[in-house]
Amino acid sequence: MKKSTSIKIKMKKIALLALLNMILSAAYTQTTSSDSVKKHLVTVTKDDRIDMLGKKMAEYNEGLSYKTHLEKGFRLMLMSTTDRNQAIQLRSKLLQHYPEHNVYMIFQSPYIKLKFGDFLLEDDANKMRKQLSDAKIVLGNIYVVPEMVEVKPDKTRPAAGDDN
Repeated sequence: MKKSTSIKIKMKKIALLALLNMILSAAYTQTTSSDSVKKHLVTVTKDDRIDMLGKKMAEYNEGLSYKTHLEKGFRLMLMSTTDRNQAIQLRSKLLQHYPEHNVYMIFQSPYIKLKFGDFLLEDDANKMRKQLSDAKIVLGNIYVVPEMVEVKPDKTRPAAGDDN
């Protein structure tokens, strides 16, 4: 029993000394004046290549804003057939008459689907549908279908999100 009480007393003394040490060290740091701290100057030498890298990254990011991206829009469904040659012939005619528009040939077994154009507005798709029907290039029904279409931003206009 005497042994356990002496251990408790020693533990209390150690705890008291630790607490006293913490209090004294805190008091010492508070009494240190700011005048005794020496001020050092740091010189930063910057490599010119960092500026060049920054300019290249800015040019790259600007170029990304002018790349083709996908948006909700419309395409014309011209044909759904199992005859590959018929689809290729119609595709060739469309590319000859309308080289500024994209023609998409999609294989969904067992059909080959031919889609035309990238229109953001349904009115534009309907105008082209009427134009194709009047020109008799496509025989049969032409449907306007909603799809994600490829859009190439105009370089003369600011990119989306720009306030300039």
